[in-house]
Formats: sequence, structure tokens, C-alpha cells
Amino acid sequence: MLRLVRLCALLLILLLGGVWAYAWVTRGPDEGPAEAFANRLGGLFGGGAGPVSSGGVQLPQGLSLGGPFTLTDQTGKTVTERDYAGRWMLVYFGYSFCPDVCPTELGTMASAVDALGPAGEKVTPVFISVDPARDTPEHLADYVGRFHPRMQGLTGTPEQVAEAARRYRVYYAKVQRPEMTDYLMDHSSFIYLVGPDGKVRSLFRPEQTPEAIAAAVAAQIGRTAS
Repeated sequence: MLRLVRLCALLLILLLGGVWAYAWVTRGPDEGPAEAFANRLGGLFGGGAGPVSSGGVQLPQGLSLGGPFTLTDQTGKTVTERDYAGRWMLVYFGYSFCPDVCPTELGTMASAVDALGPAGEKVTPVFISVDPARDTPEHLADYVGRFHPRMQGLTGTPEQVAEAARRYRVYYAKVQRPEMTDYLMDHSSFIYLVGPDGKVRSLFRPEQTPEAIAAAVAAQIGRTAS
């Protein structure tokens, strides 16, 4: 009986942690973290949170993610959101020294683009580093090339990265423990589908399959074209 109680408590903690992460990413400009958490929790049990679509999370009505940014690509060129205007993007925030989650999600993103077939040519996979101190353009050029030939690796000054992360409601923080010789970056882990207007159309949770993401992207592209 005690084991069952402990298991239920663990599941509840994991559920609340997932709701908190979702609330952080999707909260509005004037919505505090606690308010967003309460709203998303209410939606989970019968309120107004965004519904889950096939492979992705539809954003709550009125919420806008994405927008202007100024960063540096893997060739050393300064780029803004205007350089990607008119194209679809799959965007992931992470860092190249990430031991597990980032490579997994980037691999998933690249496979989703390929799974789209000819429609995949309309989608640019983009990796934005939250570790600009180590992720130089030269380093990113080698890193993103391992996942997809068309993947863009973006970095910038700490201020530029922070501004881009803010617009996408991305959480990240440096983690340095006494027993560690180097640091890690704690960060949220969503794949963002960005439309030709530079705004996020959908979110994909960690561990979504490439097929599910490809299906959701194809549906969005088809809806826009029709």
C-alpha cells in the first residue's frame, strides 16, 4: 500500500512538473508564471488550455510566440527573422555540449523534415544555442552538419540569445556543480513549428516521433496553402 502511495505521489509530481514547463513556455507577456500555471492546470481539468493536436500542442488563443531576433549563423553571418521570411521553420533551443536530450531532439527534427518528402524543402531546421560562450559559429558549423545538411546553427551575444529565448518563452540556466569540471545548461526542450510570418504555430513535446511531427507540419502547410 505504501509503495502504491509513493508511486501515485511520483506520478503527480511528474504531471505538475510537465504542466509547469508548459505554462512557462506558453504564458502570455502579461501573464505571470504562477498565473499561467494555474490557468494551464485548470485547463487540464476542464478549463481553457490549448488542445493537443496530432503530434503537437496548439497554442492558446491570443498567445503569440516567436518574432524578431538578431543572431549569427554558422557561417558567421548576422541573420534576423527576415532572412527566413516566407519559409517554415522547425526551431529547437539547446546547446552542442548537451549530453543527451539535444542530440535526440535534433535527430528527431531532422528525421521529421526528411519524412515530409518534397514538402520538407519548404521547412528549414534551426538550432539556436543557449550557450553562446562555447557555441561559436565555427563550432556550430560542424555540429549541425552532423544532423541535416540544411540545418541552421544560430548563436550570438548573451543578450541576443536571451532576447530570442524570451520571445519563444524558453527557459535556460547555467548549472555548475562542485564535482563537475565543466558546466551544463538546464533548458526547456520543445520543438517549435514557425510559420512563414515568423510566429509559432505549434509546439512539439520531447520524445514526439518524427512521423507525428511530420504529419502535424504537413497539416499546417496544407492548411495555409488551401
